[in-house]
Amino acid sequence: MSTGGGRKAGQKKENEMSPALGQTIQRLRKAYNMSLGELSAQSGVAKSIISQIERNETNPTIGTVWRLSKALDSSIDEVLKSNETPNILLHQKTAGVPILTSEDGKCRLAIIGALETVEWVQWYDFRAEPGGTLSSEPHQAGCVEHIAVLEGEVEITVNDETVTVKAGETLRFRGDRPHSLHNAGSVPAHATMVDILRLTVIDQKA
Repeated sequence: MSTGGGRKAGQKKENEMSPALGQTIQRLRKAYNMSLGELSAQSGVAKSIISQIERNETNPTIGTVWRLSKALDSSIDEVLKSNETPNILLHQKTAGVPILTSEDGKCRLAIIGALETVEWVQWYDFRAEPGGTLSSEPHQAGCVEHIAVLEGEVEITVNDETVTVKAGETLRFRGDRPHSLHNAGSVPAHATMVDILRLTVIDQKA
């Protein structure tokens, strides 16, 4: 009976180097237009070993990597650096999405953008029941808000100017002035909103 000492398929030991190492060695070798034999001669590493490293069939020692990096005119850090990045950065389930609610309880603002970017860009999913109003104090100077209405219609008031935005339409307005969003229609409204808080060029006309 097995004692479980074997390694499962796809399981990686802690001291194993990234598969990207072989790709990096091969990329640098071809960039210098070197054959396996030429790299072997300059590094002192056997041609067969280099071939195995490039195919990720062996786990080289640090000494071997150092000799290869020196022959390829690169630092060992550059050779060992992994270019692998995850495809999925964040999967936020429904329960984890922050929700803001208007004072009248008829508007819901879901924060769907990355929380680490809130100082310069904010992204929301906006929903309003008929009659719902979401009011906002001015944001920081230079802030511009972008809204795209997906369903229904939304009345947007900036200071004392009101514009009705219908489904399929978009509007860009000054977020650094008092503003509100109101669903004056008879059906629920749905829109996406992006607030750009740091903008270097903006129309400053009153």
